[in-house]
Amino acid sequence: MAGREYSKYQQKVIKNYYDNREQIDSQRLSELVTSLYLESGKKAARMWESAAELMKRLNVPVSRIEHVMAQKDPAILASVVEDLNSGKIK
Repeated sequence: MAGREYSKYQQKVIKNYYDNREQIDSQRLSELVTSLYLESGKKAARMWESAAELMKRLNVPVSRIEHVMAQKDPAILASVVEDLNSGKIK
């Protein structure tokens, strides 16, 4: 893949994705909160793993990620999303 030539359009799409990745990740984390209220079992476990990865990419402090993952409470995850949206976490 490293040697692949991309068209101007493809380069623009890739650049826009990475320019907006923080907003995309934040939106995805918000959607996971809603889904976690409704899911249980194996699917919920995969969602929690995704939430942990998204929080890492969004630079949430490791101690907070560990707390959220230990509790696995969607309400706590929702407070992280709220702090991200309000700019308290950066």
